[in-house]
Amino acid sequence: MAADTTNVLVLEHEILPVLTQRRSPRAYANQLVPVDVLHQVFAAASSASSCFGEQPWHFLVGTRAGSVEAYDKVLASLAEFNQPWAKAALVLVMSLARTTFSHDSNPNAWDTHDVGQAVATPAIQGTELGVQIHQMTGFSADKVRAAFGVPAGYEPVAIFTLGYPGALALVKSLVQRLN
Repeated sequence: MAADTTNVLVLEHEILPVLTQRRSPRAYANQLVPVDVLHQVFAAASSASSCFGEQPWHFLVGTRAGSVEAYDKVLASLAEFNQPWAKAALVLVMSLARTTFSHDSNPNAWDTHDVGQAVATPAIQGTELGVQIHQMTGFSADKVRAAFGVPAGYEPVAIFTLGYPGALALVKSLVQRLN
């Protein structure tokens, strides 16, 4: 069963090939993501630009192979409609933004923008390594705060799945079951 790598973008201008292969899958292969791949994916976040170079992003990472408790907490904070397909991914990640600047403690109005950029770079790096990310905002920030003890000054931004994409037939099957 091959993963869907068809270029679905209709482009007027040429872009980097890796960008044409980025997807937001809802089906994942039951294949562990090696630790070195995770390290590379999250190292890419450090290359993202941010206001004043603050890098206000933080990630809570749960894996079914290692940090199961964190994985279960992230999964439980997802909206019910996201849980059935998201649990197929072997890695779940909560992105958070520090809401103030470290150099002067003033509010950072660009914190969530910067977090978005910090997730885009791992999405591209992951695509190069064969893994895909699906970002979603269908979650309860209150559940995340309670489950992880998120302190004041940090805002949950989005959850994303990370893993090797599953077969296109699995995606179609899942969509049929959800409809």
